[in-house]
Parts: sequence; structure tokens; C-alpha cells
Amino acid sequence: MIIRCLIFYFMLMAYSPAQLAKPDSTLIKKPKTAFYLSLIPGGGQLYNGKLLKGSVVMGLESLAIYSFLENSNIYKDYDNGDHPFSKGRYLEKRNKYAWWVIFLYFYSMIDALVDAHLSPFDDIMGTAIEDLDGEKNEK
Repeated sequence: MIIRCLIFYFMLMAYSPAQLAKPDSTLIKKPKTAFYLSLIPGGGQLYNGKLLKGSVVMGLESLAIYSFLENSNIYKDYDNGDHPFSKGRYLEKRNKYAWWVIFLYFYSMIDALVDAHLSPFDDIMGTAIEDLDGEKNEK
């Protein structure tokens, strides 16, 4: 079920009209908005115009959650099935994926915030450091 939802999501993203239009690079992104949208994994990256990065973050987060739930279910019902690993191994894998979920969540939040803060970077670096008219006015 989760895999079907992910495939459907990526198919939607592939045909999104927003990807066909080039985003205006002079628009300044609001870090506060990027932060609030990043509460949904990948939302901040999509707001910043990083569609590929947002899709990858959403996919990785979904995969980590799916793996966590799968290993958790195997660990709970270990005695009812035939599994290739020991019960302790499924506990370790469950915990590992729980850490990945947490790491990816906070990484995407920080990345969206930094991208929004640095959105006007090219415009700022393209301007002259000193304004010649300003120097004449100060003298």
C-alpha cells in the first residue's frame, strides 16, 4: 500500500506544471514559511523550489518509516513466523530506522531553513561592495 502511494506521488510530481515553469530566482524566500512547511518532510524544499531534493527527502522519509514499521511488526510477532534473523536483530534494525527517521526529519528542516536564508545570496554577491555616489556624498 505504501509503495503504491509513493509511486502515485512520484508520478504526480513528474507531471507537475510547476516543474515546467522556471522559478524566478529573484524571489526572496521567507525562512519562517520554509520552517513551517518543513514540518512536513520535504515541504520546505518544495517551497524553496528544490523539487528534486524535496522528492528525495519525502521518499527517504517514507522508506525509513516503512522499514521501521516493518521491523517493528516482525519483532512483535516473531514467534508466529519463520524469519531469517534473530529477534534481537529485528529490534536493532527497528531502532536503527527510528534514528534515521529522526535524523532525516531534522535534516530536512535545517536544510529548508538554510536554503530560504540563502535565497538572495546571488543577488547580494552580484552588487558592488561600495557605491561610488555614496562615497562622494560622505566626503
